[in-house]
Amino acid sequence: MSKTPFLIATAFALCATTVFADHAEARERSRAVQRSAQGGSVAVERSNARFDSQRQRGWQADGQGNAAGSRSGSVAGAHGGSAGVDRSAYRHADGSAGRQGSAYANGPNGGTASTSGGISRDADGHVSGARSTTATGANGNGYTGSTTVSDGTLVHSRSCTNAAGDVIACPRGH
Repeated sequence: MSKTPFLIATAFALCATTVFADHAEARERSRAVQRSAQGGSVAVERSNARFDSQRQRGWQADGQGNAAGSRSGSVAGAHGGSAGVDRSAYRHADGSAGRQGSAYANGPNGGTASTSGGISRDADGHVSGARSTTATGANGNGYTGSTTVSDGTLVHSRSCTNAAGDVIACPRGH
């Protein structure tokens, strides 16, 4: 079993922990809300001595079974770290649906990680999607991976490099 997903999740957690530290002390500075029967939006900005953050949400529905929504957010730490997320999803009356998303984290000491992708189901129930992920440690070692799924077939590829850009073996689980 591969440790790669665990390593990527750990990288995001470490970056996010650095960026989101002491979030309980945040003070909300502004908030804007708009709502109607067909949709709405919310925007929030927060700031304190440790970090600044922004969040936004929006949604729409037409009463005919079609709906869409999106969320985004970002945070910047006082010591240089940052993170962000952007997601959207839709559902149509014919049964098709999908979602897309991306996220990134930049550590204050140089490590970075990012991921993006989406998945969709058509009106006949066929599912397809793809996701790509990259991560670079503060030491310069890097990981690049991609996963695709189409009609039940899952394909994953990955590669790792050292700080000089030379291909190295990716860590494997036991």
